[in-house]
Amino acid sequence: MKHKFIAKRYWKDQSTAMGQSDVLAKSFDDVINLSLGDPDLTTHELIIEKAFEDAKAGHTKYTDFRGDPELRAEICKFYKEEYGMDVADEEVFVSASACLGMYLALEAIVDDGDEIILQAPYFTPYPQQVELARGITVELPTYEEEDFQINIERLESLITERTKALVINSPSNPTGNCLTVETMEKIAAIAEKYDLIVISDDIYTSFSYQNPFVPFASLPGMKERTIILNSFSKNFTMTGWRVGNIIAPDYIIRTIQQINENVVFTAPSISQRAAIYALRNRDTVQPEMVAEYKKRMFFAAEKINEVPKMSVIYPPKGSFYLFINIKKSGLTSEEAADVILRKAHVLMLPGNAFGNCGEGYLRIACTVGVDKLGEAIDRIKKISEFQ
Repeated sequence: MKHKFIAKRYWKDQSTAMGQSDVLAKSFDDVINLSLGDPDLTTHELIIEKAFEDAKAGHTKYTDFRGDPELRAEICKFYKEEYGMDVADEEVFVSASACLGMYLALEAIVDDGDEIILQAPYFTPYPQQVELARGITVELPTYEEEDFQINIERLESLITERTKALVINSPSNPTGNCLTVETMEKIAAIAEKYDLIVISDDIYTSFSYQNPFVPFASLPGMKERTIILNSFSKNFTMTGWRVGNIIAPDYIIRTIQQINENVVFTAPSISQRAAIYALRNRDTVQPEMVAEYKKRMFFAAEKINEVPKMSVIYPPKGSFYLFINIKKSGLTSEEAADVILRKAHVLMLPGNAFGNCGEGYLRIACTVGVDKLGEAIDRIKKISEFQ
């Protein structure tokens, strides 16, 4: 909006497909909304009850500036037990969501004009977060015919003297792809060769269906040049609690703490208590939830591949998103999303919302049950553009 009281950097409309989805979802009374990755399942009752007990016991105040010490200890313990990684307390920061964590990380490391390479298709907010930190976004495209792996030669060709960091995301939002260990080892070699920082967005670690999740930071020599972003939103269906964490070298954590003190001070105390119980009871609260989303992903992928002008990689590899190829329809991503909303009353996000290389795709979130997913895809089958 152009107005004298609005900063000029915001005069250009920067709204995103995700931001507009709430309005579009109200377009029709019977819309099946597959646009946003907000899990439909409620946070496990055990987590809610324990957090409520702690609230009544007085955990309603500011916490330590780096986060509740008890939660930080649980995070360190989790990494040791799950991945054999030694994480020191000084390397942990609890943030009010991983989305804020990304901004804090970028603000801590980016100088004006630094270039940040983004694995694309990417989570929609990344570019604006880079710009907020006064950096410059460089898109690193990945392609379905390359299994959405990062092409190392393509990566190396984008590196300049201003390149500061590479952002990776595996399992990926929006593609659902998982980087192989071989790919990550090649990325590690590039990071060392050009002295880069790697920001690893590890939001969907519990949703790795083909192979166990391997943290990039666990590769030899990578812990000291990796910033890990974690969240409880998806792994524990806790989106509304707004709690995540950052793992990074202690000097980066100290800088992030200083920045955060001027943004939100501390993450919500009650949410941090909930996160403690989520980690401690993960073997109880996660299996059923992960199994449900895996069932939906495989079901939806099979159904989509029955639609003549749609296709998706099968079997799904990770996350709870499917990135649907609609190139045979002859429609652009935005045209296809519009047709499907108007004619089938199904809301999806156009692939170009996730970077230029997302053109020709639609993203769905499997955040409704199998019955609704089936109904949505059956509606699409009846649209002439996809027959």
